[in-house]
Amino acid sequence: MKKTLAMIIASTLALSMLTGCGGNAGAKSEGTKTESPKTEEPKADKASQTLVFAQGAEPRGLDPAFVDDGESSKVIVNIYEGLLAYEKDSTEVVPALAESWEKATDGLSYTFKLRQGVKFHDGTDFNAEAVKTNIDRQIPPQRKEDMPYASFVFADVKDVEVIDDANVKINLTKPNSAFLANLAMSLAAPMVSPKALEENDGNVNKAPVGTGPFKFVSWNPAEDIVLERNEEYWGEKAKAQNVIFKFIPDNSARIVALKNGEVDMIDGIDSTGVDQIEADGNVIYNVPGMNINYMAYNVSRKPFDNPAVRVALTKAINVPELVTALYGDYAELATTILPTFIPGYSKDVKQTAYDPEAAKAELTAAGFNQTIKMIVYNNPRPYNARNKALAEAIQSYFSKVGVNVTIEDYDWTTYKDKVIAGDYDICFYGWIGDNGDPDNFLNLLADQNPALNVARFNDPAFNEIIAQGTSTEKGPERDAIYQKAEQYVADLAVWVPVSHASNLSAHSPSVQNYSYHATGNIFFKDMYKEAAK
Repeated sequence: MKKTLAMIIASTLALSMLTGCGGNAGAKSEGTKTESPKTEEPKADKASQTLVFAQGAEPRGLDPAFVDDGESSKVIVNIYEGLLAYEKDSTEVVPALAESWEKATDGLSYTFKLRQGVKFHDGTDFNAEAVKTNIDRQIPPQRKEDMPYASFVFADVKDVEVIDDANVKINLTKPNSAFLANLAMSLAAPMVSPKALEENDGNVNKAPVGTGPFKFVSWNPAEDIVLERNEEYWGEKAKAQNVIFKFIPDNSARIVALKNGEVDMIDGIDSTGVDQIEADGNVIYNVPGMNINYMAYNVSRKPFDNPAVRVALTKAINVPELVTALYGDYAELATTILPTFIPGYSKDVKQTAYDPEAAKAELTAAGFNQTIKMIVYNNPRPYNARNKALAEAIQSYFSKVGVNVTIEDYDWTTYKDKVIAGDYDICFYGWIGDNGDPDNFLNLLADQNPALNVARFNDPAFNEIIAQGTSTEKGPERDAIYQKAEQYVADLAVWVPVSHASNLSAHSPSVQNYSYHATGNIFFKDMYKEAAK
């Protein structure tokens, strides 16, 4: 098996090798951030006015209510803001468009005092009515089926009351210990101009209007998105005049673009590109990732609705070997769905162990004799930059126990549509934590939106465990509930957790105040580029 896997990896590496190298060698990788870096002020005569960031795929849209992908999110967080936000280097909740809040003693309502004098980019006022408009459109009866995050963020919202322009009350159907963290998320939670919603039939995917430090200028399909500084921003204005998001699907091409100075920052890096980036004199930014990379069985299709079949197939996969071979030092073996630093993580959760002989016998006993249809995305993802190699390696493991696999790969946008359609036996997916709460990960298997719950798992007992988790105050009792949820789905082999990827990105040394958030977002407000001396 090792020989076969090595051949797969070698062929993948050959496709991604770069030709030539140059620049100033010796740039060093940054380790885990334990302190917030000091924010440097740009020198007026040296600060570049434009930052260029390259990512591996194009956003699916720029209306926070209608998208669920990281590429969209990275743009969205610079255009919009929510009632709450996260600290620069953590998921600790801090005020944003809400200055403060009060929680009712029964946990069934929150009253928010709103920041005054804030304008949307179209010049209209941000106020309590705007908050109500944004939430109302994402809860019944207005909620639409293609609002993937609405059920995550606003699942327990009963209604919204406008007290006056500066105060708004959100009522819940039951206590939700993740609610405040959800309100700081980058999708569903950000506030959109009600005027813009009215002018665009309730969907601003192509015409985003928020209150954030940057305003939308243009979107050139398959090329770039351009933002400009919001000169009327309520807080400290952004340091750069413009931000350009460029779309470069190929990993190697992004590295070359950084080397040539065509872009200032890139992400979606895999371990094979690190040495090249540093040899070119650019800087690797490497911090632990709040994510999960996994393989999912489509449990709505026979025979994958049978836990015995899923367990048998999972026994054919040597996950520890896979992670070491594909990701090296830039990912951690996933022993649970939750990263080790998320509340609720437990080292006592046990996944299905590698046992190919047992896999053969159990598959025979279950009468399994079909070819597996496996689909995979061909754009790099922050949680998995070795996407096709992962699928091919698992295909090879399955072949060793007599199981044939066909692989279909698609660009990210098409892949999302294929996942929603559900015509697959196995798919690959991942998740970047939105808020540092265990519910944000494990609720994926309780949510019935197929864009999120790609395994199409619907188990009343599991759903009840998740409901208990959100109704319990944070602490050891709540952590134990999520540990129980983890072991429940592990025993049923709904997912095969693979790895937790490091947040790998890179930038030119000229970029100042660079930071890449644990949520996988990148906030450009405090960044600038110092001109070469």
